[in-house]
Amino acid sequence: MASWQQYLDDHRTRFLEDYLDLLRIPSISALPEHAQDVRRAAEWVARRLESAGLEGVRVMETGGHPVVYGEWLHAPGKPTVLIYGHFDVQPVDPLELWSSPPFEPSIRDGRVYARGASDNKGNFILAVFAVEALLRGEGQLPLNVKFFLEGQEEIGSPQLPAFIAQHKDLLACDLVISTDGANWAEDQPSLSVGSRGLCALQIDVQGASSDLHSGLYGGTIQNPIHALVRLLDSMRSPDGKILVEGFYDRVAPLSSEEREMLARIPFDEEAYARNLGVPATFGEPGYTTLERAWVRPTLEVNGIWGGFQGEGTKTVLPNEAHAKISCRLVPDQDPEEIIACIKAHVERHVPPGVRVSVHPFPGSARAYVVPPDLPALQVARQVLAEVYGKEPYLIRTGGTVPVLALFLTHLGAHTITVAFGVEDERFHAPDEFFRLANFDRGQRGYVRLLQRLGEEA
Repeated sequence: MASWQQYLDDHRTRFLEDYLDLLRIPSISALPEHAQDVRRAAEWVARRLESAGLEGVRVMETGGHPVVYGEWLHAPGKPTVLIYGHFDVQPVDPLELWSSPPFEPSIRDGRVYARGASDNKGNFILAVFAVEALLRGEGQLPLNVKFFLEGQEEIGSPQLPAFIAQHKDLLACDLVISTDGANWAEDQPSLSVGSRGLCALQIDVQGASSDLHSGLYGGTIQNPIHALVRLLDSMRSPDGKILVEGFYDRVAPLSSEEREMLARIPFDEEAYARNLGVPATFGEPGYTTLERAWVRPTLEVNGIWGGFQGEGTKTVLPNEAHAKISCRLVPDQDPEEIIACIKAHVERHVPPGVRVSVHPFPGSARAYVVPPDLPALQVARQVLAEVYGKEPYLIRTGGTVPVLALFLTHLGAHTITVAFGVEDERFHAPDEFFRLANFDRGQRGYVRLLQRLGEEA
């Protein structure tokens, strides 16, 4: 048995306890009251990198939530990989839908239930354990390694563009390995070769100077909620096509190769809808559900509010209404251009009798696509095929990992995403979980990936 494997076996109980300890920290980056918990998680991660044998470990300030850096650079002539992950998590609401407290990890039926169990604490910590096993078991790593772990991914990494640009020499590498992903199924690996970009904004509609009696004033002035609904409805056709002028200008048509790659992935449309609890799928006409989820842009209303929200009736004519919108973007779309298109659309379609303003949110990101001929991608395919006994699917993700485009822009390094969670593990939802079978599989997988990348250099 290899020394690294023996080390993993001997220290499994300790590694599991460390993982559970990290899950107990409520590092919710979106909520200001948890800012100190995010920092506490950063300090925990820094200590854990040091105990694994990493050097130069530090918690670094960003102007927002901190990041953690560590390195091992004693493999002359070998490439340098930067391992990326995040230790912040999503809010836990609605709390009543959790079967156990979200920050008191519970092991049931071979699964660990907790917020962050899979996204992303459960994935990135396995890479830390793998590096420790190689350093302590073998005495060295097969290549140079840097860790870059952040605390603001779940809010769009707003401070990272400036931070990475400022520290590009420290973060310089030949390749990035992102642990922030998931596999297709419990027994079917996958590799994400692209992620969508993101921009988001809020629309505020202002009517009268205060709420008014609907009997006295209704029918004489514009209702901001009605105006907002009309405005939002003007942005999409009834069949789901986005009607904002200029929105599709930079969207390249899907190639036949791309469509064939996605068509090879087994997909049950009826089961998909049934699992989501909807009567049918819906979206932009002319595209399959996977194409709409992964390689087409979106414009979605994430929240809308205004007026009386309490129980019963209050006959009020509200003086304001609001909506939050997010757009997932595809390659070549510029987040700033899309925001400008939406602003222009709003200005053209403002209903009479109200004032409307648009406020972009920080944390926009461009889409990212892995070059199909990237050598590291082929290495990752081989490793996952060995670990799972099956060739991985090449997929896209509809979500956004903001740093991927940043790494390419500022470091000139491409990213491969290798993770050991599964897409059904309820990321961002109540009862998020991680399979213990993949807790062990993932440690072995990261060791083999680092070894193979070192051999191929």
